[in-house]
Amino acid sequence: MRGPIIATTALATVALAVPAAAGANDADVKSAGKCSGSSTSKIKVKPDDGRLEVEFEVDQNKNGARWKVRIKDNGKVAFRGSARTKAPSGSFSVEKRIDNQTGTDRVKGIGRNPATGERCVAKVRI
Repeated sequence: MRGPIIATTALATVALAVPAAAGANDADVKSAGKCSGSSTSKIKVKPDDGRLEVEFEVDQNKNGARWKVRIKDNGKVAFRGSARTKAPSGSFSVEKRIDNQTGTDRVKGIGRNPATGERCVAKVRI
């Protein structure tokens, strides 16, 4: 009697584990950033057809605020521009595809609000 119970338990455990693993993307690397004020930031990087897809987000909880944004890869500027926070959350997100450097990439998102001086930085290694 003990054999069928163990087999049933093992099968149930495997059945529950497979859907969870199937939805996960092990290639994504995410990290929360740090801000000098009350805003929050985060970065997500994943490989994409030989390049890197970077998403840098800052949440200020205020709509219409302008931020200067840079994305760096191994210290080299890969993107420079600006973004404006939008409703409903008062956040912005910059999504860019950048070159995948040889070896480990150190990708950093940097945002600065010229009006308040607040600075946010989020970084990952991939």
